Amino acid sequence: MKKIKFACLAGLILLSGMIFSCGGNWYSNDAGGEWWQDYPSNSVDPDDMDWNNEEFDPDNFDRITENPFRHAADYPLSTFSIDVDTASYSIMRSSLRNGYMPPAKAVRIEELINYFDYDYAPPDDGKPFAVHTEVSAAPWNPDHLLARIAIKGMEFPAGERPRVNLVFLIDVSGSMDSPTRLPLVIESLKMLVEELQGTDKVAICVYAGAAGTVLQPTNCDEKEKIYAALNKLKAGGSTAGGQGIQLAYSLAQENFLPDAVNRVILCTDGDFNVGITNRNDLTDLVIEKAASGVYLTVLGFGMDNYRDGMLKQLSSNGNGNYGYIDTIEEARKILVNQLSGTLITIARDVKIQIDFNPENVGAYRLIGYENRVMNDEDFNNDNKDAGDIGAGHTVTAFYEIIPPGEEADALPRRDPSKYTPPQTDSEPMFLNELLTVKIRYKTPLNDESLLISFPVETSSVTQAGQESQEFRFAASVTAFGMLLRNSQYKGNAEYAGVISMAESSKGADIWGLREEFIELVKKAESKSK
Repeated sequence: MKKIKFACLAGLILLSGMIFSCGGNWYSNDAGGEWWQDYPSNSVDPDDMDWNNEEFDPDNFDRITENPFRHAADYPLSTFSIDVDTASYSIMRSSLRNGYMPPAKAVRIEELINYFDYDYAPPDDGKPFAVHTEVSAAPWNPDHLLARIAIKGMEFPAGERPRVNLVFLIDVSGSMDSPTRLPLVIESLKMLVEELQGTDKVAICVYAGAAGTVLQPTNCDEKEKIYAALNKLKAGGSTAGGQGIQLAYSLAQENFLPDAVNRVILCTDGDFNVGITNRNDLTDLVIEKAASGVYLTVLGFGMDNYRDGMLKQLSSNGNGNYGYIDTIEEARKILVNQLSGTLITIARDVKIQIDFNPENVGAYRLIGYENRVMNDEDFNNDNKDAGDIGAGHTVTAFYEIIPPGEEADALPRRDPSKYTPPQTDSEPMFLNELLTVKIRYKTPLNDESLLISFPVETSSVTQAGQESQEFRFAASVTAFGMLLRNSQYKGNAEYAGVISMAESSKGADIWGLREEFIELVKKAESKSK
């Protein structure tokens, strides 16, 4: 009944005051009223979070089919796009804090791993990022190897980052009328504005039953004006998300600054139900708008009707990143502590291709990144979109490797073509190499990709127990993800082992995130009994 009342009220307001322009992107209110202020709002302090026993709906998450082991002789190449999203970790945390295990479909292992910063050395050769590798025994199966490929993005010294031109696109529909939604959005964006410089610009658009501009582009030396516009926002009505996206991009394009970072920041629970609601149509709209040079950040809020699959797809196709904000602390992490990484892209369309040497690798599987796997031929195709890296970002990927032998031979094999030349008895080549790492990327201002390539030798494999601290911690997060998913590849992983490994590799833990992780593993362990 509440949503019906809001929808009716929105319709009356539209009939009496809203005028839609022929271009389909702009709304104005000739009556002088401000329709986004006309709805009642929950005045609970966003620091006092109460989920009211809400749960995530598993149907709102896309299915994940785990990457299988593949024979290196049959499939020597493995190609995927990097991913810096972290929403899955926050969703997992919210579930466990609310007293239940997260839906298996919500657990994207790469997002759990990449939620954390790692102590990887930054680039020192003028490139936008540095690449690091490490190989050791897999903790959940000592007979297997675990190969880590890690990327560390360049950082900007204080005061030297490019200026930013932001459009906040805020969902003020009825589904956002909760202290963990619109009030948390407002407080989160205020923290972001506080970090911006006077030459940066912010505009604010909102959408409910229709879309409108709350604040025209405003320099951040007028922060009180921006805060005042945010404080006016109220929630109510249906959700015309497609119109909001069109309006935000139009505003960004009309005020485009060539020497700045131009970005739309969408804050929503993804419950679009008016106008363009079809997921494929929304994705096509975002792909079209992404070509304008305006990037997209998607920040998700809420729980019971939260549309994770929709928001993940929009961010992936909008040259953007995707986070889920469940607490004011998470907002601080994304929008303050990691501000440059969230806003400033240093490398575009970053693709990784691993070339496995069948002489030393029987089979392998990529852990996570299931929705980022690419065709091998797409690696050299600069027209194929891939993920971007922000300033200071770390990206980590793991491959589990089965050595040549009986276990690998027992896996299903691909039939060879009768036209494939038979193997000869000639001396095998590259006997000292395990694999070769290849990475393609574009600089922000260049549409032609650059290539990084280097081998990883068998002599670099580290003995079990001699791994680096960062390798062990990332491996513990990986094992935890497999346990949450009840992965068929989890081997002998168990919660107690994850806790022990994480505690021994916690390090300085400046922000306390690793200690928080250990507590979450303990909660999951108690729930699994």
